[in-house]
Amino acid sequence: MLHIKNLTAGYGKVNVLHGISLDVNERECVALIGANGAGKSTTLRCICGLNEVRSGSIEFLGERLDGMSGHAIVRKGITMCPEGRQVFAEMSVVENLEMGAQTEKGQADWAKNLDQMYSLFPILSTRKNQLAGTLSGGEQQMVAIARGMMSSPKLIMLDEPSMGLAPKITDMIFERIEEIHANTDVAILLVEQRVAEALSSCDHGYVLQTGRIALEGVPSVLMEDPHVKEIYLGM
Repeated sequence: MLHIKNLTAGYGKVNVLHGISLDVNERECVALIGANGAGKSTTLRCICGLNEVRSGSIEFLGERLDGMSGHAIVRKGITMCPEGRQVFAEMSVVENLEMGAQTEKGQADWAKNLDQMYSLFPILSTRKNQLAGTLSGGEQQMVAIARGMMSSPKLIMLDEPSMGLAPKITDMIFERIEEIHANTDVAILLVEQRVAEALSSCDHGYVLQTGRIALEGVPSVLMEDPHVKEIYLGM
Protein backbone atom coordinates (compact mmCIF):
# COMPACT_ATOMS: atom_id res chain seq x y z
CA MET A 1 0.00 0.00 0.00
CA LEU A 2 2.55 2.58 1.20
CA HIS A 3 6.13 2.08 0.04
CA ILE A 4 8.92 4.43 1.06
CA LYS A 5 12.29 3.78 -0.54
CA ASN A 6 15.61 5.48 0.28
CA LEU A 7 13.89 8.62 1.56
CA THR A 8 16.13 11.58 2.37
CA ALA A 9 14.68 14.82 3.75
CA GLY A 10 15.48 17.63 6.15
CA TYR A 11 15.34 21.32 6.93
CA GLY A 12 17.60 23.99 5.51
CA LYS A 13 21.03 22.52 4.87
CA VAL A 14 20.56 19.69 7.38
CA ASN A 15 19.28 16.24 6.45
CA VAL A 16 17.11 14.62 9.12
CA LEU A 17 16.30 11.43 7.22
CA HIS A 18 19.13 9.50 5.60
CA GLY A 19 17.74 7.05 3.06
CA ILE A 20 15.02 5.30 5.07
CA SER A 21 12.77 2.61 3.61
CA LEU A 22 9.55 1.24 5.10
CA ASP A 23 6.28 -0.35 4.02
CA VAL A 24 2.70 -0.33 5.27
CA ASN A 25 0.47 -3.02 3.79
CA GLU A 26 -3.32 -2.94 3.51
CA ARG A 27 -5.12 -3.21 6.88
CA GLU A 28 -1.76 -3.36 8.64
CA CYS A 29 -0.80 -1.42 11.75
CA VAL A 30 2.84 -0.35 11.64
CA ALA A 31 4.70 1.36 14.47
CA LEU A 32 7.53 3.81 13.85
CA ILE A 33 9.35 4.26 17.14
CA GLY A 34 12.38 6.20 18.27
CA ALA A 35 13.64 8.98 20.50
CA ASN A 36 12.95 12.69 20.10
CA GLY A 37 14.73 14.05 17.03
CA ALA A 38 15.02 10.67 15.33
CA GLY A 39 12.99 11.85 12.33
CA LYS A 40 9.61 10.25 13.02
CA SER A 41 7.48 13.35 12.49
CA THR A 42 9.56 14.38 9.48
CA THR A 43 8.72 11.03 7.90
CA LEU A 44 5.00 11.69 8.33
CA ARG A 45 5.34 15.24 7.01
CA CYS A 46 7.01 13.89 3.86
CA ILE A 47 4.19 11.41 3.33
CA CYS A 48 1.61 14.21 3.72
CA GLY A 49 3.39 16.52 1.32
CA LEU A 50 4.30 19.01 4.07
CA ASN A 51 8.04 18.43 3.79
CA GLU A 52 10.16 18.32 0.65
CA VAL A 53 11.55 14.94 -0.40
CA ARG A 54 15.20 15.47 -1.34
CA SER A 55 15.77 12.01 -2.74
CA GLY A 56 14.11 8.63 -2.76
CA SER A 57 10.43 7.94 -3.36
CA ILE A 58 7.06 7.60 -1.64
CA GLU A 59 4.43 5.47 -3.37
CA PHE A 60 0.84 4.93 -2.30
CA LEU A 61 -1.26 2.33 -4.09
CA GLY A 62 1.26 2.36 -6.92
CA GLU A 63 1.28 6.16 -7.38
CA ARG A 64 4.15 8.51 -6.53
CA LEU A 65 3.26 10.99 -3.79
CA ASP A 66 6.49 12.99 -3.60
CA GLY A 67 5.84 16.31 -5.30
CA MET A 68 2.06 16.02 -4.88
CA SER A 69 0.20 18.67 -2.88
CA GLY A 70 -1.12 17.94 0.59
CA HIS A 71 -4.73 18.38 -0.53
CA ALA A 72 -4.24 15.88 -3.36
CA ILE A 73 -2.66 13.37 -0.96
CA VAL A 74 -5.66 13.59 1.37
CA ARG A 75 -7.96 12.92 -1.59
CA LYS A 76 -5.88 9.82 -2.37
CA GLY A 77 -6.90 8.40 1.02
CA ILE A 78 -4.21 9.44 3.52
CA THR A 79 -4.94 11.45 6.64
CA MET A 80 -2.86 12.43 9.67
CA CYS A 81 -3.62 13.16 13.31
CA PRO A 82 -0.84 15.64 14.13
CA GLU A 83 1.34 15.76 17.19
CA GLY A 84 -0.31 17.78 19.95
CA ARG A 85 -3.83 17.07 18.62
CA GLN A 86 -4.35 20.54 17.06
CA VAL A 87 -8.13 20.57 17.24
CA PHE A 88 -10.04 23.64 16.08
CA ALA A 89 -10.52 25.09 19.57
CA GLU A 90 -13.25 27.61 18.71
CA MET A 91 -15.33 25.03 16.86
CA SER A 92 -17.64 22.47 18.41
CA VAL A 93 -16.83 18.77 18.44
CA VAL A 94 -19.18 18.04 15.55
CA GLU A 95 -17.79 20.99 13.56
CA ASN A 96 -14.31 19.54 14.01
CA LEU A 97 -15.60 16.25 12.64
CA GLU A 98 -17.15 18.09 9.71
CA MET A 99 -13.72 19.58 8.94
CA GLY A 100 -12.37 16.04 8.65
CA ALA A 101 -15.09 15.00 6.22
CA GLN A 102 -14.15 17.36 3.39
CA THR A 103 -13.19 14.66 0.89
CA GLU A 104 -15.78 13.34 -1.55
CA LYS A 105 -15.67 9.94 0.16
CA GLY A 106 -15.93 11.51 3.60
CA GLN A 107 -19.02 13.47 2.62
CA ALA A 108 -20.65 10.42 1.08
CA ASP A 109 -19.93 8.36 4.22
CA TRP A 110 -20.75 11.14 6.72
CA ALA A 111 -23.65 9.48 8.54
CA LYS A 112 -22.00 6.06 8.70
CA ASN A 113 -18.69 7.47 9.88
CA LEU A 114 -20.31 9.71 12.47
CA ASP A 115 -22.19 6.76 13.98
CA GLN A 116 -18.98 4.73 13.99
CA MET A 117 -16.97 7.47 15.73
CA TYR A 118 -19.68 8.11 18.33
CA SER A 119 -19.71 4.37 19.01
CA LEU A 120 -15.93 4.30 19.33
CA PHE A 121 -15.81 7.48 21.46
CA PRO A 122 -19.23 7.79 23.19
CA ILE A 123 -18.17 10.91 25.12
CA LEU A 124 -17.98 12.81 21.81
CA SER A 125 -21.69 12.21 21.22
CA THR A 126 -22.58 13.79 24.55
CA ARG A 127 -20.13 16.66 23.97
CA LYS A 128 -20.89 17.18 20.27
CA ASN A 129 -21.96 20.82 20.72
CA GLN A 130 -19.17 21.72 23.16
CA LEU A 131 -16.23 23.81 21.96
CA ALA A 132 -13.29 21.49 21.35
CA GLY A 133 -10.92 23.85 23.15
CA THR A 134 -12.79 23.32 26.42
CA LEU A 135 -12.33 19.53 26.38
CA SER A 136 -9.71 17.65 28.36
CA GLY A 137 -6.52 16.56 26.62
CA GLY A 138 -7.77 13.00 26.28
CA GLU A 139 -11.08 14.13 24.83
CA GLN A 140 -9.27 16.37 22.36
CA GLN A 141 -7.19 13.37 21.26
CA MET A 142 -10.42 11.47 20.65
CA VAL A 143 -11.65 14.37 18.51
CA ALA A 144 -8.38 14.39 16.55
CA ILE A 145 -8.54 10.66 15.80
CA ALA A 146 -12.25 10.79 14.96
CA ARG A 147 -11.68 13.82 12.72
CA GLY A 148 -9.02 11.87 10.82
CA MET A 149 -11.34 8.91 10.38
CA MET A 150 -14.18 11.09 9.05
CA SER A 151 -12.48 11.38 5.64
CA SER A 152 -12.89 7.60 5.12
CA PRO A 153 -9.13 7.17 4.74
CA LYS A 154 -7.30 4.12 3.46
CA LEU A 155 -4.35 5.04 5.72
CA ILE A 156 -4.39 7.05 8.93
CA MET A 157 -1.16 8.29 10.48
CA LEU A 158 -1.08 8.99 14.21
CA ASP A 159 1.72 11.23 15.47
CA GLU A 160 2.41 10.70 19.19
CA PRO A 161 -1.23 10.11 20.28
CA SER A 162 -0.14 9.61 23.91
CA MET A 163 1.61 12.98 24.20
CA GLY A 164 0.66 14.85 27.37
CA LEU A 165 -1.95 12.32 28.47
CA ALA A 166 -2.29 10.56 31.82
CA PRO A 167 -1.42 6.83 31.76
CA LYS A 168 -5.06 5.74 32.20
CA ILE A 169 -6.19 7.92 29.29
CA THR A 170 -3.26 6.73 27.19
CA ASP A 171 -4.31 3.11 27.75
CA MET A 172 -7.82 3.95 26.57
CA ILE A 173 -6.52 5.71 23.44
CA PHE A 174 -4.40 2.68 22.53
CA GLU A 175 -7.42 0.42 23.07
CA ARG A 176 -9.38 2.53 20.59
CA ILE A 177 -6.52 2.40 18.08
CA GLU A 178 -6.57 -1.39 18.39
CA GLU A 179 -10.35 -1.34 17.78
CA ILE A 180 -9.88 0.70 14.61
CA HIS A 181 -7.24 -1.80 13.51
CA ALA A 182 -9.43 -4.81 14.27
CA ASN A 183 -12.78 -3.54 13.02
CA THR A 184 -12.04 -1.39 9.96
CA ASP A 185 -10.14 -1.72 6.68
CA VAL A 186 -7.98 1.31 7.51
CA ALA A 187 -4.21 0.83 7.65
CA ILE A 188 -2.42 2.63 10.50
CA LEU A 189 1.04 4.16 10.71
CA LEU A 190 1.66 4.89 14.39
CA VAL A 191 4.48 7.17 15.50
CA GLU A 192 5.04 6.85 19.24
CA GLN A 193 7.63 7.14 22.00
CA ARG A 194 5.76 4.76 24.31
CA VAL A 195 7.41 1.76 22.74
CA ALA A 196 5.80 -1.08 24.68
CA GLU A 197 2.27 0.18 23.97
CA ALA A 198 3.04 0.92 20.32
CA LEU A 199 4.56 -2.48 19.62
CA SER A 200 1.78 -4.33 21.43
CA SER A 201 -0.75 -2.60 19.14
CA CYS A 202 0.93 -3.24 15.79
CA ASP A 203 1.75 -5.95 13.25
CA HIS A 204 5.20 -4.68 12.32
CA GLY A 205 7.62 -2.15 13.74
CA TYR A 206 10.52 0.03 12.66
CA VAL A 207 13.05 1.60 15.02
CA LEU A 208 14.27 4.96 13.73
CA GLN A 209 17.57 6.21 15.12
CA THR A 210 19.16 9.52 14.05
CA GLY A 211 17.36 9.43 10.71
CA ARG A 212 18.10 5.81 9.85
CA ILE A 213 16.17 2.58 10.27
CA ALA A 214 18.16 0.73 12.94
CA LEU A 215 15.84 -2.26 13.33
CA GLU A 216 12.63 -3.66 11.93
CA GLY A 217 10.51 -6.72 12.48
CA VAL A 218 7.44 -8.18 14.14
CA PRO A 219 6.73 -6.89 17.65
CA SER A 220 7.68 -10.11 19.45
CA VAL A 221 11.16 -10.00 17.91
CA LEU A 222 11.68 -6.27 18.50
CA MET A 223 10.55 -6.55 22.12
CA GLU A 224 13.27 -9.13 22.75
CA ASP A 225 16.04 -7.23 20.97
CA PRO A 226 18.71 -6.17 23.50
CA HIS A 227 18.97 -2.67 21.99
CA VAL A 228 15.21 -2.08 22.21
CA LYS A 229 15.02 -3.52 25.71
CA GLU A 230 17.87 -1.35 27.00
CA ILE A 231 17.20 1.94 25.20
CA TYR A 232 13.43 2.02 24.84
CA LEU A 233 11.98 -0.36 27.43
CA GLY A 234 14.38 0.37 30.30
CA MET A 235 15.16 -3.30 30.85
